[in-house]
Amino acid sequence: MERAMLGRVGICCTLLAVALQVCLASVMVKVTPEVEVIKGETAKLPCSYATSAPASPIVVHWLIEVAGARKQIAYKSSQGFGVDAGTGMTDRLTMGEDLSLTISPVMVEDERTYFCQVTAGPLGFSDNKTQVKVFFAPEKPMITGNNQAITVSHDTSTSSEVAKCISRNAFPQPRIIWFKDATPLPEVKDQKEKTYMIPSVVKEASGLYTMTSTLFMQPVKDDAKSVFHCTVEYSMPNNQIKQESSDKFSLSLLYSTENVFFKLKKQGPVKEGDDVLMECETDGNPQPEFEFYKEDEVLQGSKGTLKLKSVTRKDAGMYKCEALDFDALDGVELTKTLSLSVHYLDPVAVTPEGPLLAAKGDTVELQCKTKSSDEYTLQWKKDSKVLSQTGVLTLESVTLANAGVYLCVGAVPSVPGLQKQANVTLTITGKPEIDASVNGFVDKEGGMVTLNCSALGYPAPQFTWTPSGKESVTVVGNKVISTVTLEASAAVLKDGVICEAYNKHGRDSKNFKVSIKSDPDKASDSNAANQAEKQQGGSSAVVIAVVVCVLLLLLLVALLFFLSKKGKLSCGKKDKKDVASGEVKGGIVVEMKSSDKGNEEAGLLNKSHAEQ
Repeated sequence: MERAMLGRVGICCTLLAVALQVCLASVMVKVTPEVEVIKGETAKLPCSYATSAPASPIVVHWLIEVAGARKQIAYKSSQGFGVDAGTGMTDRLTMGEDLSLTISPVMVEDERTYFCQVTAGPLGFSDNKTQVKVFFAPEKPMITGNNQAITVSHDTSTSSEVAKCISRNAFPQPRIIWFKDATPLPEVKDQKEKTYMIPSVVKEASGLYTMTSTLFMQPVKDDAKSVFHCTVEYSMPNNQIKQESSDKFSLSLLYSTENVFFKLKKQGPVKEGDDVLMECETDGNPQPEFEFYKEDEVLQGSKGTLKLKSVTRKDAGMYKCEALDFDALDGVELTKTLSLSVHYLDPVAVTPEGPLLAAKGDTVELQCKTKSSDEYTLQWKKDSKVLSQTGVLTLESVTLANAGVYLCVGAVPSVPGLQKQANVTLTITGKPEIDASVNGFVDKEGGMVTLNCSALGYPAPQFTWTPSGKESVTVVGNKVISTVTLEASAAVLKDGVICEAYNKHGRDSKNFKVSIKSDPDKASDSNAANQAEKQQGGSSAVVIAVVVCVLLLLLLVALLFFLSKKGKLSCGKKDKKDVASGEVKGGIVVEMKSSDKGNEEAGLLNKSHAEQ
């Protein structure tokens, strides 16, 4: 009985041990929890496993969920690898030796959960899941429907469609944001609001999304100055949020007139002879038709512009512009006025009127007058030189040089370009006066020479040349110039040529000298020769001086040497002896001193030796 009991206990223990071993046996599967991939690229899903004990056989399955149930798409067993047919992924799946699953190319529908399941015989099985996320960047958003004009209405109960923003082919679904002047508009879907958006999404056959957002607004006049655009915001791998913006656009708004503006286009004061442009416009859109008036006279304008050509002082006055905007609200003033001032300067009148004739030595007085719309100035000028800053010019004791054209210039400083002028010609009568003469030169005796004789005087002087030659006369201003060409004979080179100018009041004459030109080449050669001779002489003197100094130095050395040999230079010998008798041995000391100083130093040396 006891043996039977012990046998049963042993069997129970064995069964318990086997059950415990089975319960403790396990399989661990490791995968990448999430794999991100862009549509069209390749996704690799790793899978590995570990067991608590050796087990066989091992089978690895890759599965997906379809209609709530798992479906195998690939496997590996002791018989090899396999890819299941009829999954829609068969042609794009491969399974590697490392048990990883590769999908290429990735499609949008590949975004789902994948299970790697490992079955290890008696150890049982285990699995783990990988989430595949697919991304695809959308196309640049396009704006449509913004080419229609929108009427700005005072009715606040309805909003108008402004534009549509369309972004195609994105995954996952993107987000569309509207901007006004670089500021995002709040995303409002309530159609009772003044500004709201209606979004819509279409899933294309490719599985990609096309997003559309329609913007509704109750625009105001200031919105015509604003710039709008939309932006599509989308996700990409690694938690990236990216944006792509549409082209910018402005609204075409229609609104009635509230104010009229009437202005003169020309900057600065208007003067007689100017073309004047007046412009009338409103703050409405489109611009209405306009009518122009001067007092009760209707003027012809075009598209808000009134042109007046070559205005005169008669064109000055009050002008009126009227805008014909029948949509404007009651109480809006549709007319504006403009005052036009036209500056003028009357022609300058000169007294006495020219031409004037005065005798040499007389006093001449000239006056000029004018009238203007503003303060003006009067200046008398002759040959661009200002002679008077008033309207009066007095010339006392006039000379022949005072003859000429005198100009009176009137101007209005406050109006640039407004000036007028008048002139008078003054002629001075008197005998001729010849200007300073210019002498003539010829290359050699018998050559031809040309001389000019210039004279003032009225009546115009006549000329006589002595000796005579080929003559011509020209007039420059109030001068008469006589030109003669003749032979430079010996008599001409000696006595010169006489020019005589005369009229009914008298005569004047000048003697012109005629000389032979010096040859510049010969003069240059002569100067060069003289300079070279001077330089050569100077160099020779330097050489002679150096030679003499050298000879004197040699004679002095020879004399000193001769006197030393004859014993005439006793101081030198004594010094040499004294030095030799000292403590300096094996050396030679040579001293050159004056006689007295040498004797004194020799005595001192002898005394020193005696004391020793």
